[in-house]
Amino acid sequence: MFGSILGAAAAAATGTATTTASDINPVSFIACVLAALALGVALTAAYMFRNRYTRSFVTTLAILPAVVCVVIMMVDGNIGAGVAVAGAFSLVRFRSAPGSARDIAFIFLGMCVGLVCGMGYLGYALLVTIVIGSAYLALQAFGFRRLGAPDERQLTVVVPEDLNYTGLIDDILDRYTASHELTGVRTTNMGSLFKLTYRMRMNDAAQERDLINEIRTRNGNLEVAIAEQPSNEAGGL
Repeated sequence: MFGSILGAAAAAATGTATTTASDINPVSFIACVLAALALGVALTAAYMFRNRYTRSFVTTLAILPAVVCVVIMMVDGNIGAGVAVAGAFSLVRFRSAPGSARDIAFIFLGMCVGLVCGMGYLGYALLVTIVIGSAYLALQAFGFRRLGAPDERQLTVVVPEDLNYTGLIDDILDRYTASHELTGVRTTNMGSLFKLTYRMRMNDAAQERDLINEIRTRNGNLEVAIAEQPSNEAGGL
């Protein structure tokens, strides 16, 4: 089950276990590519679990293992040559938004599965997909986020330039939040307003409206917004 189907095919055809591109028969080729596609779809399904995604990325992720699989098979199973060929693609500069750590991890995982399929070890490719995919799903469902601190929220408050914002709403935040911290201050509207950014954890999410209403009495009824805390994983579980 965990042997290489390409090695077995080569041994049957030539009497040796050494595989070259000319030794790969169409049945073995199609089996490896289809297996890589199936495992790519499985990885994509795991990536989509409780995650925001774009159609373009998940489509690419699904076919990535098959592409890598074909490259490895066509360079006679020589991993060094395969990496060199794949590295040539880095010469192309793709103008896309930076991916998150999760995106990069799944790209590497897809390449890994494709490489293993390209070597003919379909059993190991399936094992890698099941083990790592299951670990990701378990961590996503029951892992660090739920066992850690409550979700943080980002509070944005706009105040007039003539109003001293230092400690302006600290007493309100003390009542409604478990913790809070002023993380940024910048000017807006040609310098006539200050925009304050806080990181906070609510005592009760149902009190968000009450919190906003009290802040509006302090900032002259200007903009107040509460949103999810931006992830720090952008830039590149």
